[in-house]
Amino acid sequence: MEGFSLFISDLHLATERPGIVEQFFGFLAGPARGAEGLYVLGDLFEYWAGDDDFDDPLNHSVAQAFAGLVREGTQVFFMHGNRDLLVGQAFAQRASAKLLEDPTRLDLHGTRTLLMHGDTLCTDDVKYQEFRAYARHPQNQARFLAQPIAARHAEIEGLRTRNTREKLGKTAEIMDVNAQAVEQVLREHGYPRLIHGHTHRPARHVHVVDRHEATRWVLGDWYESGSYLRCDEKGCASIALQEP
Repeated sequence: MEGFSLFISDLHLATERPGIVEQFFGFLAGPARGAEGLYVLGDLFEYWAGDDDFDDPLNHSVAQAFAGLVREGTQVFFMHGNRDLLVGQAFAQRASAKLLEDPTRLDLHGTRTLLMHGDTLCTDDVKYQEFRAYARHPQNQARFLAQPIAARHAEIEGLRTRNTREKLGKTAEIMDVNAQAVEQVLREHGYPRLIHGHTHRPARHVHVVDRHEATRWVLGDWYESGSYLRCDEKGCASIALQEP
């Protein structure tokens, strides 16, 4: 039996979305079993207040489920998104997962492949890029994590409310990838296959850059129902899960 790898992103797991949480655990117990690797390319969680927030039953259960999958022989890889950028080594150890840099380049079943969350490609959204830089500054992260967990949760809720309000004033085009940014990334990394999430616009795109053809797979979100990308030596295919 040939080996295969699976890719997911933008699940936005939260206790207020029990159907998607149930579907996620079903995915780990079903389609994910037998894969060589499961790659989570960001925004697994709706938010992450810090690795010390393990009194939250959902956070604990997700880590335990990942660890169980690893014990069965599937490696788990985690790349930060914009919602869960504070996931750290403590969570990774509990989950038996490996943290990935963004971007990460690898040979995937014989094909050069570049993995990204995808938000750095959305260069037209200037306000978001400014916030991204702020949120990733070590001093700002240290200030946030120094607060009690309850205060962190309150700050996150404020950010979520502001983010929802700001999105209403943005066009879909601004929140999508910038074509030149995509071309530049493909050029810098040798015209690989690109897999990313973030934009919530699942699709397969073919780019021709400097006379080189490169495929870009965009992963779907899990707001209504889930989906995943399955890749093996023959290529990739997007697979939808049944609704919970």
